[in-house]
Formats: sequence, structure tokens, C-alpha cells
Amino acid sequence: KSSIVAGDEKQYFTLEEANTNLRVNDRIDRESICGAVSPCVLSLEAVVENPFDIFHVSVTIQDINDNAPQFNREFVIIEMIESTPPGTKFPLGSGRDPDIGANSLQSYELTPNPLFSLSVRESPDGTKHAELVLEKILDREKQRNYHLILTALDGGDPVRSGTAQIKINVTDANDNPPVFTKEIYKVRLMENLPEGSLAFQVKATDNDEGTNAEITYTFSDIASSARQLFTLDPRTGDVKVTGPLDYEERKYYEASVEGKDGGGLTAHAKVHIDIIDVNDNVPTLSLLPILNPIPEDSVPSTVVAVINVRDRDSGENGEVSCKMDGNLPFRLERSSENTYKLIIAGPLDRENVSDYNITITATDRGSPALSSSTELVLEVSDVNDNAPVFSEAAYSAYVAENNAAGALVVRVQARDADAGANGRVSYWLAGGSAGAAALVSVEARSGALYAQRSLDYEQCREFAVAVRAQDGGAPARSSTATVRVFVLDRNDNAPRVLWPAAAPGEAPGAAPAPFEVVPRSAEAGYLVAKVVAVDADAGRNAWLSYELVQASEPALFRVGLHSGEVRTARAVSERDAAKQRVVAVVKDHGQPALSATATLHVVLAESLQEALPELSERAAGAEAPAAELQFYLVLALALLSALLVLSVALAVLARLRRA
Repeated sequence: KSSIVAGDEKQYFTLEEANTNLRVNDRIDRESICGAVSPCVLSLEAVVENPFDIFHVSVTIQDINDNAPQFNREFVIIEMIESTPPGTKFPLGSGRDPDIGANSLQSYELTPNPLFSLSVRESPDGTKHAELVLEKILDREKQRNYHLILTALDGGDPVRSGTAQIKINVTDANDNPPVFTKEIYKVRLMENLPEGSLAFQVKATDNDEGTNAEITYTFSDIASSARQLFTLDPRTGDVKVTGPLDYEERKYYEASVEGKDGGGLTAHAKVHIDIIDVNDNVPTLSLLPILNPIPEDSVPSTVVAVINVRDRDSGENGEVSCKMDGNLPFRLERSSENTYKLIIAGPLDRENVSDYNITITATDRGSPALSSSTELVLEVSDVNDNAPVFSEAAYSAYVAENNAAGALVVRVQARDADAGANGRVSYWLAGGSAGAAALVSVEARSGALYAQRSLDYEQCREFAVAVRAQDGGAPARSSTATVRVFVLDRNDNAPRVLWPAAAPGEAPGAAPAPFEVVPRSAEAGYLVAKVVAVDADAGRNAWLSYELVQASEPALFRVGLHSGEVRTARAVSERDAAKQRVVAVVKDHGQPALSATATLHVVLAESLQEALPELSERAAGAEAPAAELQFYLVLALALLSALLVLSVALAVLARLRRA
């Protein structure tokens, strides 16, 4: 990409992007751009990107002969006294040709006449002035007026020309012509002189009396541009400013003043007017952004904009310097007399500052100094230089067991300071405890962790998973957080009696009824047995307590609330039955509480031999149902055998009868 930075209001050139050829963009008129200044040079800066470079270009505008010479007055009337001595010169004015060099006005030609000749005078600025020279004495009685044609010629090819008609009136003698106080009036005027101010005064004297001494002042030769700026009082010779003077438009004016008395005699003087520059133009700035928005990873010394400054004043009034307001990570570097580069001076971080409002001020060296400012808004574009950051480095989640599959466990959240896709965070599981990936899943967009299935505290009390947060940049950045999931216990397990051990055929949770022998001499507090139970739950759900719920002699036994020890509550007496049945319940402290029972048979006897009869009766009582069952089985088998024999006999008899 290429572009042009120029301080001119009008863009005369354009730069082709394909081959960087400089082409004319609009019609160029050298005379309107530079006037009489030679050479006519247009300066501009061409900026080329990839790679970045600035080319300082000066284009010289060459003149062509597109303007013909012109006179300020097409008709010139000259009053000559017949007594005018030969050799007297009369100014005819000067032709104006905006072209320069050979194309400008080069010579004058006058209609041949034996009484008159043509003289050409060149002023210091190179302007050629035509003067009419009287060659012989005039005789009004022979001829009162003469008609001549003055032709101005330039040096172009083809030659262009302009004409003015000159009429000469011969008058009677007037002894004394007017005389100016100076042949050349040199005047210096400040360009900020207000309109209506007195610029200077011309003065002529005449030694005649009466009307012959009354002098009238006129501009005999003055450019049309100067005629619009100055007026001459015909009576006093005061010259006043009637238009704005501008040093930048024109620095010098020249005019011829004619003083004519009442008798028709004239005198001429030259006026040279120099315009002095004042600091009346503020500097102008043109901005060309090169890099906007700016990637935040741009290295220092990267050019982001080109600034072109211009001041139409001259000298120190036109010397301009630029500065940048504020303490910003940028600096200005002068590239040429009128061009600055705005360069990155420090690291950029979009997350801290996403845009910069830069004010650039151009100040000249005039007195007082003039300045102008312009603002440049630079945006910083994002690059993926920030990884997602979790709100917590480690998360803890608590889930009650027996949860429903798909239940929310915890929601993790990570923020990425980048923008757009660079700041869009997705979540993934990235490992953890053995088997943890099968227990939970994470939703990619929200960071919510859900249980994959129902959790069991008794199988898994806690586990950890690693969750990775990854942004959408290229390359992607990520960070990891650990989530520890603690499974909370619920009272879903009843106490299990370890002793007495459960017997086949008995209800779950119940214990068999073993025999414990207690001597009749036992005192209160005698340890009969100890019920041992466990609960797979934890905490209060596993706190067990024991109670006596049934006994043949309720007052004889007691159970320790927390120990499960069955002891005698009082001394055993002779009146107590030999066989005692004790039922204890084991309860946990869950909500609701779960329980199990244990049954003990106690035989009151002094010795094992004394307790054997009771044990035999108990065994016989236990074997009776089995013997009764055996009897019925044998009976059923006998009946089936009899039916079989009977069926065979009947079949044999039937065959015999048929035989």
C-alpha cells in the first residue's frame, strides 16, 4: 500500500499502488501556484508500506507559453508641451506576462515615427518598462496629436503578443513641469497593516502659479492586483491600503505615479513596495495513519502515522516544531524538514489501555508564536497474550451420596482478559484421580461439572479432577484448576450385627439365639455377653446405641447404651426361670434412624452339667420339626409307589382279558 502526504490543500498527484508511479491527479497551473517565483517546486512525501519507507519528492513545474502579454491600460494618453526638449522620456507602462523565462515578456515594438522612439528600462526585479522618447521638437501648429501602437512580445514558440494604443496630444507651452521629491519611493509595509491605513505619500512641486501649479496625482502604471490594494488621493498624494496585504501571496509591488499640473505638464516617479512578513499564519498539520488499529505486540520503533506540517510564513515565522502531549508510549521523530513520524516508544497492552487519544501540537518560532493542534485516535488490537485465569486455584465441592445422575456438582469460572475469540473460554477435563473422569463431566461453555452417575460414600469418599480452561486464540492458551469433590454420607446403611452372627433362614439384621450360661450365684453387673455391631455409614450415621427391647425377666438384665454389653441388673434368685430370652436392638443416629436386633438365650445354672438338660430340650425342640417333615416325606413316597403297582396290575389284567 502506498499513499501521499502533502501539506497543500489540493492534491495534484496520485501514487499508483501497483507500480508506485507518480501520476498527475489534476490540472496544474504554474502561474496560480507559484506566480513569478522560479523555480516552481511542489514538495510532497510518498509513504510506502511493507516494508515501510518515506520518500521525499520534489516536483518542479516547468512553464509553457500559455499566457500572452497584456497592458494594464489599452489606451494611453500623453500630454506633451510643444516646447518639450528632444530626449525627454514619457513612461508608457509595462506589459504583464505571467509566464517566466523565455516565455515571459521579452521586447516592445512601436509604430515607426520620425518624432518618437522607444526606450526599454529594466527594473531590479527584471520587469521591462517601455518609455516614449521625443526625438525632435514638436510644432503644434503643424500637428496637434499623434497615434501610435505599442506591442509587447514574449519569447515563446509561437510568439504571443499584446498591444496598447498611444495618443499624444501636443499642448501650448507651460514653463515649469512638476518635480517629485524623489525619483523612486521605496516603501516597506507590514502585511498586517489594516485597511484604510496610510501606506505612504508622494509629493511633487511646481514653480508655476495658479492652475499651472495645481498638481493632480494618478497611477500611470500599476498592476491590476496592486490597484485593488492601494488608492492614490489625486489632491494630496496619499496612498492608502484598501485591501488585505498578504506576504504569502505577493512580496513586492511596483507602480509608476504621474503628477500633472493644470497646464498639462507631467512628472513621473517610481514606487517600490516591499511587503514585510508577520507571523499571521498558524501551522497546519496533515495526518496519515499507517497502522491503525495497532497490534498490542508491535515492537518499539514501529511507525504508526506520518505527520506533515506546513507554515506559509517565512523565516523564523515559518519554522515549525511538533510535540506530543501526555506521557504516552509513543514519540515523534523528525523525518524531514516538514515531516514527522509517530513511532511506538514502549510496550502496548490492550488489556490496560485499549485506545490512545494523541494530541499533536505544531508551533512556529514567530513572536508571538502561533500553534495548532490535531487529535489522532489510535486503537490497540488484541493478540492472544493472556491465558484464562480461574477465579480460584482449587475448588472444593460437596455432594451428598445417592445423588441423581446429571446433578450439578460445582461451576468453575475462568476469565480471559483478551477480546473476541482470544477471550472466549472453553472448559475440558484434563485428568485427575483414578476413575474420576467416569464420575463427572464438564460443560464446555459454562464450566459446570455434572455427576455422571449416583455416588456412594461407602465406595468413594472423595476424588479430584483437573479442569482445563482454554481460549479460542491461535495458538490457544490454557490454564488448569483442581476440583476436589467430597461425597457426603447419608444414612443408607442399617447397623450389622457381627456377634451373634446371622444364621441361615433368619431375618436380615437379626442374630441367632445362642446360649449363655449364667450361674445363679451371679451378682448385679455380671457380664452375660457383648453384642458387637458395625455401621458402614460415617459420622452420626454410624454412631450406635444399644437398648433392651424384650426379656423374659426385664428387671434381670440391662444393656450398655454405647458398649452393647449385656449384664445382670440384679442378683440372680432361685425364683428366676432357668431359661431366659433377651432381645437387644442396635440403632444408629441417622435421620431417620436405622436398626437391627440380636437375640440371646440365657440358662441360669451353676455349672455346664446342670445346664445340659436345658440344652437337650432345646435341641430336641429344634429337631422335632425336622422329624415330622421326614415322616410326611416317607408317607408321600409310599403312596406314590402303591399307585404305581396298582396301575401296572390293572394293565396286566386288561391284556389277559382281551387274550
